[in-house]
Amino acid sequence: MNAFYCPGTDSSSSEPINRLIADIAKAINGEYQAIGYYEALARLAPTEKERTSIREIRRDEIKHYKRFLRIYKKLTGHKPMVTKGSLPENYRQGLKFSIEDELETVDFYLDISDRAFDPHIRRTFRRAALDEQQHAVTFNYFLTKLCCKDP
Repeated sequence: MNAFYCPGTDSSSSEPINRLIADIAKAINGEYQAIGYYEALARLAPTEKERTSIREIRRDEIKHYKRFLRIYKKLTGHKPMVTKGSLPENYRQGLKFSIEDELETVDFYLDISDRAFDPHIRRTFRRAALDEQQHAVTFNYFLTKLCCKDP
């Protein structure tokens, strides 16, 4: 039995909870991959300020990963499988990819939050969505700086 209230989870109505669990596993994998990606991106950053900001974003991703993992383990009793992701080829490409990924993740987390049956899960994913949106803004700022350097 899981630690969260889950109405209507008899075998005939388990599709919504199964989809939610699968999406939480996908979120965990995404956070796991982002942790490695942002460490590599920070090493490519041209300034200490940017390296510091990217490492702060990475710490947020670690926090999300741990929170999502706790939720998943309470729902299923085990950890999901995670896989290593790709790494940035260069700083500019890494920023572009990160912006797109963070923005897609905002929508994904808000969708999970909207479908969640438990207030704790809703709050956790809504808060993570806000963090992801801020990350996209930060990466966009760095890309704009890179593309629009003064002569």
